[in-house]
Amino acid sequence: MISGVPRTIEWVGPLDGFVRMIDQTRLPVELVMLECRDVETMWEAIRHLRVRGAPAIGIAAAMGVVLGVRHYAGSDRAGFLSRLEEVRTYLASSRPTAVNLFWALDRMRRLALAADDTDVSTLKLALLQEAKRIRDEDAAMCRAIGEHGESLIRPGGGVLTHCNAGALATAEWGTALAPLYVAHERGRPFRVYADETRPLLQGSRLTAWELRQAGIDVTLLCDSMAGSLMHTGKVDLVITGADRIAANGDTANKIGTYSMAVLAREHGIPFYVAAPSSTFDLGIGDGSDIPIEERDPDEIRRGFGCLTAPEGVACYSPAFDVTPARLITGIITERGLIDPVNRERIAETVGASHR
Repeated sequence: MISGVPRTIEWVGPLDGFVRMIDQTRLPVELVMLECRDVETMWEAIRHLRVRGAPAIGIAAAMGVVLGVRHYAGSDRAGFLSRLEEVRTYLASSRPTAVNLFWALDRMRRLALAADDTDVSTLKLALLQEAKRIRDEDAAMCRAIGEHGESLIRPGGGVLTHCNAGALATAEWGTALAPLYVAHERGRPFRVYADETRPLLQGSRLTAWELRQAGIDVTLLCDSMAGSLMHTGKVDLVITGADRIAANGDTANKIGTYSMAVLAREHGIPFYVAAPSSTFDLGIGDGSDIPIEERDPDEIRRGFGCLTAPEGVACYSPAFDVTPARLITGIITERGLIDPVNRERIAETVGASHR
């Protein structure tokens, strides 16, 4: 674990236990641990960003399946599988873009369907173990991403990141921030610049918080200042996370990422994406087919409850944008660096069997 940063999400106790997670809507003012004891609470936590970040959402979904089926009273296997499908469909409706959500739900369903000679009580325990395994595998993948990417962090250099793709967005370590944590662990000095990430300020509320907790030098800036900062020469690397990556390398990430990539190209700065293999959706050919979540316009008009625009003014409020593969220098995965970013290298590194 990263010193000073608690685990984002974990299962506590046996099958009748609960999911404990950091309520990220309360940061940075206060650190509050949320307890989820039923699937409805988990759906609300995913939908309203109490847990966010593609890998963490996947973990939450897997644990949500357990919450939703553990109280099934019968011993009829067909009835149990019907209940599991209801829960899976319900959780899938929480958010549309992060592919890890659907990947985790499908993995839980596949386990249940494959265990055709297992009684319901044993199957419930198997699903819990699978959910825990997904969490532990994510932590290991994120550490591996850090190992593969830490050499990109130049001693004394400046790294710009957007949104939050750190420990708060995953089981541990993060994706975009994992190379920074590993470099910091090894004593390498550097500075991180974090975009505030409008409109929900994940960069200022979350990234700046967790980097400070870990003792890493971080400077916060408004999103619109990124180009000016790059022009000063203080940034020599940009790393972001990803919520879904198409087969050709087009990458969906928090709104504003595309702008960072365009600015990085203009200033000759390498732009990297860090993501585990579970974030790749090889069934989608390119970014034009990635579903983009539209958020409540009041997240712009009334950010955190304060009216900052004319009442009722129309708002454009996508949660994500798509960065074309041609703007991405490389993708850091737990299996190594994908460079150049194209269909062939992605298929070679990730493989069609990654699900």
